[in-house]
Amino acid sequence: MTHVPDIAPGRLAPEDYAKSFDDMAPPLNGRQAVIEASRCYFCYDAPCVDACPTGIDIPGFIRKIGTGNLKGSAVTILEQNIMGGMCARVCPTEILCEGSCVRNTAESKPVAIGALQRHATDWLFERDIQPFARQPASGRRVAVVGAGPAGLSCAHRLAQLGHEVTVFEAQEKAGGLNEYGLAAYKTPGGFAQREVDFILSIGGITVETGRQLGRDLFLEELRRDYDAVFLGLGHNAVNALGVEGEELSGVMNAVDFIAGLRQAGSLATVPVGRKVVVIGGGNTAIDAATQARLLGAEDVTLVYRRGPEAMSATLAEQEWAQTNGVRIKHWAMPRRLLGWQGAVKEVEFEYTRLDEAGRLAGTGETFTILADQVFKAIGQRFVPSPLTANALETLELVDGRIAVNEERETSVPGVYAGGDCTAGIDLTVSAVQHGKLAAHAIDARLRAVAAAA
Repeated sequence: MTHVPDIAPGRLAPEDYAKSFDDMAPPLNGRQAVIEASRCYFCYDAPCVDACPTGIDIPGFIRKIGTGNLKGSAVTILEQNIMGGMCARVCPTEILCEGSCVRNTAESKPVAIGALQRHATDWLFERDIQPFARQPASGRRVAVVGAGPAGLSCAHRLAQLGHEVTVFEAQEKAGGLNEYGLAAYKTPGGFAQREVDFILSIGGITVETGRQLGRDLFLEELRRDYDAVFLGLGHNAVNALGVEGEELSGVMNAVDFIAGLRQAGSLATVPVGRKVVVIGGGNTAIDAATQARLLGAEDVTLVYRRGPEAMSATLAEQEWAQTNGVRIKHWAMPRRLLGWQGAVKEVEFEYTRLDEAGRLAGTGETFTILADQVFKAIGQRFVPSPLTANALETLELVDGRIAVNEERETSVPGVYAGGDCTAGIDLTVSAVQHGKLAAHAIDARLRAVAAAA
């Protein structure tokens, strides 16, 4: 008898999929938005603005909502963050703008800045309004590698400044993490591609998909053929567990599970196990665990090696997973994956603790959890090998990521970088800011060269 893992699609009734993956945060209606906007104190030195990586004038856009100027509100947002619509859905506002809101006290909730930002940007997108126009053509061409948040942000600002931009993307679609790496309930209705279409509609941007750096194109060629290059490569590798049994059937990277789910024509075709174990403590782990549960898995356990406060997933994300039936177990790390006839059957964990020096250590005590499907989500990393293929000059790295200066320029003149392939916090909003800053630096450089010619 051949053992077949109990991983199968179609665990739910057809009508349950739409319900299970409905918008996790339903939008405000007009009346709710005006009421919420009225709660803002419109601070002069607003701490929420300082907390926003893109520096959106938050009191300004909220005031415009209160006066019914939704177009003006959306433009105020998008001038600083061209992906303001997506960031309104996925930003950890509880630790950024809303966490800094002066109304965020024991007696009061913060102003719902994220929901108000979504209200304004959704209004604009629903009416297919393009509020930005291109400056006169500069005659300069810029290559952008990677059509994720950093790359698209850079491309849009460069196009707005009058430059011609070609974006090279390894995947079949533009969008990067927003298209392939976020839970479906965070961006329902194909919003990621709607936002890409909005960004590209300014003109002056050509996207070539299926083009991978180090395989189909090389940095030296781009430097030769374009006036400047921006690298928005993101993470391009996944950390392995490094334990026995990792090769068993039923064990996969959480990012691959999420990407497959996001690209599935029907959620009923996405296979999921009955007993699922997710190893990790970040947003990817939370998204994989919660979506497995929503697809019909009977038992989903997320295991993290430290306590809840050390998880990179916010407390709000952790609570969301638990509300949807995910059990989170802390202070345990995987020791080995046990299988039967080539398929995973259970995972052995060792309890952990902090030693006297504050370092993580195993206790020697172990336990097992039954599993027919295991998702690995212990982090992603940047592998620089695509940069070194046929390279005449090597980009400087710091802690395994591309080193940049304040203007996002790398150690190679004319080559800029941003997003997860560079040092910093791995957030969509941070990547957008990187792309915007790099675009202005590239523009200044190209105009200086033209003036000196």
